[in-house]
Amino acid sequence: MAPQPPQEDMVVLAFAVHEAPNPPADRVERAASLLFVKDAFSWPAALFTPLWLIVHRLWWPLLGYLALVALLLEAGSVLAPDAGWIVLGLAALNLLVGLEAAPLRMWSLARRGYSDLGSVTGRTLPECERRFIEAWLPAQPIIAPGAEERNHADRWWRWRPLSTRV
Repeated sequence: MAPQPPQEDMVVLAFAVHEAPNPPADRVERAASLLFVKDAFSWPAALFTPLWLIVHRLWWPLLGYLALVALLLEAGSVLAPDAGWIVLGLAALNLLVGLEAAPLRMWSLARRGYSDLGSVTGRTLPECERRFIEAWLPAQPIIAPGAEERNHADRWWRWRPLSTRV
């Protein structure tokens, strides 16, 4: 039997799954609020690096990127009189950010208190979401313990007149 050529639909995507620091009490609402971060090279991060870092609120990596760009421009003007080397260095730096885009986002989410729930693979994002939630949801309590007090406090805040809110 002759080997079959690779098919385009055989691409497998990988996502890391994160949950916000204070998830909703209801497991269905928790499932809807999960964040899936694609673990792959990011073309937007490589092509529009500073803008991508700002949009994803990656302030420390943005500061490091700007420092490296300034260092590269200064070193390039002193060491390499040809501007082509500077452009090549900037392109390499942008490609590095594109390669490290997913770990940068995961690091930022962890700093903000997001929990890493695991990872999932599949052909599309909806398939990955379905596969993860089908495996994760049955193990979760219908209403999280201690949620009654939190929900009661939330309702009290919502229904108080505007004049009494602090």
